[in-house]
Amino acid sequence: MIQDFKMTGREFLEVDTPQQRLFLERFKRMEIIQKIFNELPKADQNLCNHGSYFLAANSSLCGLAGNNFFRNILHVRQAAFISALPMAVIPFLSTAAVYEVFVREPLFSGELSCEVCTVVRGGLIGAAVGGLYPVFLALPMNASLAARYSSSPLPGKENLIRFWLTVAQPVFRKMSWVVLVQALTGIYLATKHHGIYIKILEQMNTRRDPEELEA
Repeated sequence: MIQDFKMTGREFLEVDTPQQRLFLERFKRMEIIQKIFNELPKADQNLCNHGSYFLAANSSLCGLAGNNFFRNILHVRQAAFISALPMAVIPFLSTAAVYEVFVREPLFSGELSCEVCTVVRGGLIGAAVGGLYPVFLALPMNASLAARYSSSPLPGKENLIRFWLTVAQPVFRKMSWVVLVQALTGIYLATKHHGIYIKILEQMNTRRDPEELEA
């Protein structure tokens, strides 16, 4: 019975399927990337670990600016802090999380190696999540405040869409340059992160001895 148990344990530990081999190879590669990353200059490490927070902070400013524009158009004077807090916090967390999931994590885990794909992802995240999303988020927030405090006359259902398009148009026009800045910021960050990833790959190629890589 002990012999059967040993055989079962050996069979369990054996990597005998392509999926298991792929998983272990990917895990090993991630360990090597992390090891080399820890040896990089502090400036590169800080840019990788905290660079997305700059994009996220800009997203918070977009949310606050959009919130302020809608408050002025709808003549909302109440609940200034209550409306400003989520406009600063939610875009910050959303932008940082989306950039981490779709750019930084796949890049430094070895799943994303294409420079063009990385840069496009960074630009889209900067423009859509870091620029447009905060402004879209500010619209329903201030619409509910305007309805609650009756600060501005709201139309009936038949003219509702036209009314909100009229309200939102000047805000989006003012924020268009901010969206462009966020897109360029996302492209810049993604380019820098991919450059650091290339540095790691170059060091991996110079250390061709497996024992040196795993040491």
